[in-house]
This record gives sequence, C-alpha cells and structure tokens, in this order.
Amino acid sequence: MTFKKHGRKYDVVVFGATGYTGQFAAEHIATHLPSNLRWAVAGRSEFKLQTVVADCEKLNPDRVQPEVEICNLNDRDLQELAKKTFVLISAVGPYGKYGEHAFKACAENGTHYFDVTGEVPFVAKMISKYGKVAQASGALMFPEVGLESAPPDLMTWAMAKIIREKLSAKTGEVTVAIHTLDAAPSGGTLATVLTLLDNFSMQEVKASFRPYALSPIPNPTRAPSRDTILTKIFGARHVPELGTVTTSLAGTTDAAIVQRSWGLHTSLNEQESYGLNFSFKEHFRVRNLLHGVFVHIALFLGIIILGTPLRHVAHRFVYQPGQGPAKADSKKDRVEYRATAIPDVTPKSDKIAFSRLWFDGSMYDCEFSYLDVLEEVCELTTWQ
Repeated sequence: MTFKKHGRKYDVVVFGATGYTGQFAAEHIATHLPSNLRWAVAGRSEFKLQTVVADCEKLNPDRVQPEVEICNLNDRDLQELAKKTFVLISAVGPYGKYGEHAFKACAENGTHYFDVTGEVPFVAKMISKYGKVAQASGALMFPEVGLESAPPDLMTWAMAKIIREKLSAKTGEVTVAIHTLDAAPSGGTLATVLTLLDNFSMQEVKASFRPYALSPIPNPTRAPSRDTILTKIFGARHVPELGTVTTSLAGTTDAAIVQRSWGLHTSLNEQESYGLNFSFKEHFRVRNLLHGVFVHIALFLGIIILGTPLRHVAHRFVYQPGQGPAKADSKKDRVEYRATAIPDVTPKSDKIAFSRLWFDGSMYDCEFSYLDVLEEVCELTTWQ
C-alpha cells in the first residue's frame, strides 16, 4: 500500500502540530516531502493550526498546503482522524499521559504510526496492549524515532549489515558513544522526564527497562556486562576508537529499542539477525576521566531527585510544554554519534565496523528527517 494506493483522504497527518515539536514536523514536511503530498495538521485550536498552515505556506508556497483537522484528545476524535490518513505522526506528549489515544486509534484502524517519545514504559505498555491489534490491522507502529532512539538503532543495523556482508559473520559487541551534543531540550522533553513517575509506577518503569523487555523474543545467551566495580561506581572509562566516555542519560532508553530491533530481526528474518551473542552499550563522550566521574554522579543525583517531590519544584524553572529554544538558536545545534561493532567470530577478528552519524541544525529538525523516506519505510517494514 503506497501513498497513491491507500485510498484515504490524507497521506500524512501531524497530530499536535501547534506544539513545539509538532511545528518542526509540519515545517519539515513543507520543505522536504513531495509537493503533491496530501496532508493535514491536527489539534484542538483552529486558530493556532491556521498559524501553522500560514508558516508552512511561507516556507514553500508552491506545494500542496496542509488542511486543518480539529481533533480533541479522546478516543472518538482520534479514531475518526486515524481513519482519514495513511500515516499519523503523534507529537503530543508526555506520551505516558496523552499518547495512548493516538496509538490505539492507529493500531485499530491500520494506520501507520510514528512518534518521538523517549518513554520506554509507554512503549512497553502500548506493545502489550495493542501489539496484536496492530498486527491484525496491518498498522506499522514506530515509537521512539527521534533522537531517542533512531540514531543508535540505525547505526547498529548498518554495522551488523556490513559485518554480515563483508565477513559473513554475526555481530557481537556494539558500543555507541554520543560524541557531541550541543542542544537544549524542549519543554515537552523536560516535562516527560520530570513527570515519568507521575504517569507510571516504579514497577512499570523497572519492568520496561529490563534487558530485552521490549523484544518479541528473549535473549538467553546475551553477553554478561564487562563493567568493573570501579566503572560502575565512577562511570568513566576509556573505550578504543571512541575515547573517554561515561554514563549516557539516554543509554538505557536507546538500549531498549536496539534490543527490540534485535528481537524483530531474529524472529522475522534469520539472515538479517544480529546474532545470539549480540550486546549493546551506549556512553557519553567526555573531556577526561574527572569530567566523566562528575557527569556520572550528576546523573545519579538527578535520578534520585526524580524519585522525590523535588521534581515538581524543578519543573517551575525549565521550559514548559509547548515551549523551547528559539528557532534561530536551535539552528546552531549539533549532534554526533560514533559507534563500533565487533564481529562474533572465533578466533577473534582484528576487524571492527565503525559508524559515524552527525547532524548540524535543530535537533527537532533532525528528529523528523526520517520523513524523507517515509513511504519506503512503510512499504518495506513489518510489525510484530
């Protein structure tokens, strides 16, 4: 089913288009996707949506402009919206509080779904509740396709492919490092972090972050952690090819999605399986060991604060949902990932796969660059 064959009113709808992230999605479509694309922006405020339409028209007056769909945050409205479109992009967060209506509607109506959440408990809950429903309807569900967790997921896939093609081998240890991150989060992202324990129980959070919790199949042969007691306490270490690194704030979030991809490839296509001895680790590059220890301890203290009422105090001093850095400032953003993958062969090979991914410009523009290949993704991917 391609954009020309699906028979629905729209090819793409951006739900939550008036929010900070949703505006970036709409503007990316206006400037990068085919000019004859049939699309709409959706949300609660017609006035704000018309402002988004006007902004898109200024960016590219020669393309088909988006229509406006008034849609409230409830099952009835989202069901009707999902029936009208081939693809729905959900930009309404925190997803643990507001995201289920859109996910459910897409799963039930065979509508392909994308979001940019970083909430692993939300993804786990949606897979549990609507995974089989989506399979039955033919809907392809793509959560976490923003900075969390598309870059490490795609890099892992690419390195495993190279190892398979060049060495006829499976993949063992994959290590990713966030090499550079010069960007400020939006209010929605900050609200997601600060309200995680308001939307999910501690048991749900712990369960969703267990190794391979999101994978459709378990990995009983997964490699044990090689972290020493010192690296667990202080965080900092040196990784060949990647430099001095420490704990990554997004490490467990990205690992959950990468491990899910491992399970999908293994269960759907043995030829593209990463291998039973696959492991994944993500770090954050730092200037030196002392800097690494400081970052590790700061993250540890931050996690403790998130478990106390102090998180509500912190919420007063950051961007609020719908807010974020000025667009002119965000254009100066930069992110770069570097990664290595070791072939799973005996005897050990002296060859490794190396991947580098970078983007100059707003991180929220980067998050929607996947839309450039949206049609191909929907045609070639299956859901389990």
